[in-house]
Order: sequence, then C-alpha cells, then structure tokens
Amino acid sequence: MSARYVDAHCHLDRYPATVDTIRDAELAGVVVVAVTELPSQFQRLALRLGSRANVRLALGAHPLRAREMGPMEFTLFARLLDQTEYVGEIGLDGSQHGKASMPSQRKVFDQILAQPRLRAKVLTVHSRGAEQEVIEKLAACKVTAALHWYSGALKHIPTAVEAGFWFSVNPAMTRSKSGQRVLAEIPPDRVITETDGPWTRIGSRTSRPDDIPSLVASLARAWGEDVELAREKVFGNMTRMAATARGVNPAGATDQR
Repeated sequence: MSARYVDAHCHLDRYPATVDTIRDAELAGVVVVAVTELPSQFQRLALRLGSRANVRLALGAHPLRAREMGPMEFTLFARLLDQTEYVGEIGLDGSQHGKASMPSQRKVFDQILAQPRLRAKVLTVHSRGAEQEVIEKLAACKVTAALHWYSGALKHIPTAVEAGFWFSVNPAMTRSKSGQRVLAEIPPDRVITETDGPWTRIGSRTSRPDDIPSLVASLARAWGEDVELAREKVFGNMTRMAATARGVNPAGATDQR
C-alpha cells in the first residue's frame, strides 16, 4: 500500500460495513488508526480484522466507559499493550456527560499513564471539559500524544505545544467557528488528521476515512498552501509523532509504521 494520508482517530468497528470502509480507505491511500473503547473491544476487533496493511489498532479505555474498567479489563490492557504501537481512546471527560464518573475516570487514566511501556506508544486522547488536567497529566508522564478534537480554551494550546503534543483535526472542526478558532491557534507542524467517524458528519452522511484527502484540502485553504504541500506536511507530522514514540530522531524520520 502507498500511504499518503492518515486518519488518526476513527471508530472503525462502528461502521455497518467495516471491511468496505477499510477497502475504500486503502484505495484513497489512507492509513486508519482504529481506536477502541475497552481492551476487550480491542481484542475482539483484532481477531475480526486480522492484519491489514492500512489499519493500526489502538488499545483504548474510553473515559465515558471508565466504570466498565474492572480488574479483568485492566489485566487485559496490560497484556495487550505490547501488541500495538497505538493507545486510545483514553483520557478524561468533564462535560455534562462525564462529570458523574470523573472519580472513576481519573483512576483509570492515572493507572494507564502509570504503565512504563506507554512511553513507547502513540496516544490519542480525549480531553473534553478537562483540557488543562489532561494536558498536565500527559506532560508529567512525558508521553507522545495527540489531543483528539480539542475544543477547550485557546490558552491551553501553547502549553500543549510546548509539551510536545499534537492535535488531531476533523472535518467538523474546519466547518465550525469554534473549531476554526482552535485551528488558527495550532501551529501547522502540530496538526494531524482524523475523522472521528462515524460520529462526525459531512452533509447528510457520516464521515469516513476516505474523506481525509478532502480534509487536507480544507487545511491547505486555511493555511494558504498548495494541497500537495499541506498533504506532505500533515503526513510528515504523523510520521514524526510515530518516530518520537519509538525514540527515533524525528528530524530524520521516515514512515516505517
């Protein structure tokens, strides 16, 4: 496969025709980081999909499912961690949907961040309503992470950039005023692409990984750049992030994923 694009955060198993979605992504040159919400879900999806050239499975523990992360799921998380280079979706959710479970969320997130092997992984992280806390916890652990669909205060963006984090941007962000404000504050060399599909929409349909080329074109317009230059920049950002997690000098990194 000749990879040209990356969907860094996609709930691949939530599509009714997962295999067709993977095929369409491959035809578009898109590598998909398929996030999961529980270790048991990761295990099932790995068995279901097997090895596919354009799919990277991420081992997750979604904050809104923190109460399901009992001892068996934690044991499974630790056992499966060596089977992937990607971890997500993890994080905290302090919105109205997650406030009641914040004690459980913090316990889960802290236990995950305490895993020494996490330093060699690429993390895709949920931070809605808890942006400052999430950034501080990630920075303290010195991990390689992308803040997925960042929607918090603009003042926290420089802190995250200084800590070495990336931001994954989806089509919904390029169309909304709030998302455009966030995007304007993120240095282009810290932007990677995602769909968060199928939870985002393009017009009347759900977004798909093969929409990533159109997203890159939108970023090119926002940056006032040629589309191919923007594509190279975004793909290079993801390559650098993966290389950083592996301990490779990012300046000389090549896509070896």
